[in-house]
Amino acid sequence: MKVYNTLSKSKEEFAPLEEGKVKMYVCGPTVYNLIHIGNARPMIVFDTVRRYLEYRGYQVDYVSNFTDVDDKIIAKAIEEGVSAEEISQRYMKECQKDMEDMNVKPATIHPLATQEIDGMIEMIQTLVDKGFAYPASDGTVYFRVKRFSEYGKLSHKNLEDLQSGFRSLQVSGEGQKEDPLDFVLWKPKKEGEPFWPSPWCDGRPGWHIECSVMAKKYLGEEIDIHAGGEDLIFPHHENEIAQSECCNGKPFARYWMHNAFLNIDNKKMSKSLGNFFTVREVGEEYDLQVLRFFMLNAHYRSPLNFSRDLMTAAKNGLERIQTAAEHLRQIQKSGRDGELTQDEEKLLEQAEEFTRKFQEAMEDDFNTADAIAAIFELVKFSNTQAKENSTRLFAERLYDVLQTLTEILGFSLEVKEEILDQEIEDLIAQRQAARKEKNFQKADQIRDTLLEKGILLEDTREGVKWKRV
Repeated sequence: MKVYNTLSKSKEEFAPLEEGKVKMYVCGPTVYNLIHIGNARPMIVFDTVRRYLEYRGYQVDYVSNFTDVDDKIIAKAIEEGVSAEEISQRYMKECQKDMEDMNVKPATIHPLATQEIDGMIEMIQTLVDKGFAYPASDGTVYFRVKRFSEYGKLSHKNLEDLQSGFRSLQVSGEGQKEDPLDFVLWKPKKEGEPFWPSPWCDGRPGWHIECSVMAKKYLGEEIDIHAGGEDLIFPHHENEIAQSECCNGKPFARYWMHNAFLNIDNKKMSKSLGNFFTVREVGEEYDLQVLRFFMLNAHYRSPLNFSRDLMTAAKNGLERIQTAAEHLRQIQKSGRDGELTQDEEKLLEQAEEFTRKFQEAMEDDFNTADAIAAIFELVKFSNTQAKENSTRLFAERLYDVLQTLTEILGFSLEVKEEILDQEIEDLIAQRQAARKEKNFQKADQIRDTLLEKGILLEDTREGVKWKRV
């Protein structure tokens, strides 16, 4: 199995530290709002990597954190007049709901940054003791970048270029740094912000130290795979390497995997352009299985363009697979009893080719686009070879192959149950009655039930309108 390693800028043969086990760390979201579809790409991509490794028989320890203390969380808390903890807890739950709807498996553990502060202080102290970090007069602790001779090895940047890039920048507090490249490990508290006591000052950790500490605690000093979006390569992952390797005295991660950016209608996603979509908003128009299918239709290292046309194409593609599965389920019910015929045994031998092609694609740096192409070949084969007079066993065997391959990619073969127009109207009437009685919990439950069945409600002056999505 070949994996593209950002560190070497090449595909390498995958060989874990411990035979049969994979230690994998994926940087999770900062929970200050609903996650957007850019956040969704690494979640879906690396969940699929994990699924394939498990299919290959590896025991995968999969750690993905939640950053629950951050400037954005604090700003949101101040804006709403609530605590930072309330914001982070709220959006962590919303994130977990979206992940479930995208069929992203829960991590082995989802550590929270705020619960690992003691470990961060301990690592920072070790770095200070070893001379790789230093406290400034106000209690800020900085990492000495130039003490780590390999700094820049992940992003392939050299220190001279970085240094010249910093010359024109006037960063607050830079006067107390020994060098403009040095980055923050611990910073003093500000009025109204959450803080923790430390040997240097009451304050909170810098962002980069969090992942170094959580990866070490839950996976060990050396891990197999560290992954995330390509926007994290520099400075976040570069700084993680510096901290971890200087503290622990050994390589941090063997393989660094990064997914490429997601664009919207060929433009970078941004709120100012009005092309910013949350996963929840996409879920109002499409089953989030469609979003997952769309994401995996491109290789994870290729830039991906999101548009409604492409989502519609993905929806049609997924339905084609689900329709083929339904065809096989029907033959399992109505087909002939008895053992496989000789012709059917030969056909099943031919069908093994699709599994081989699927595996070949996934073994080549998790090429999900080619893996999906192999599934479509299997779908075409099933539609033409599984007939009304086929044995039930033949349909069952083909279905098992299709289900195994789609489960690795995290798709469901079940089509959402269609709801009749009259049933929709009846539920809307029940919802309206609940709202009049001020039973908003029941009203919301009915709305959610309809949404799960693919029915989107819109409250207008003329009454409640609905449409199938």
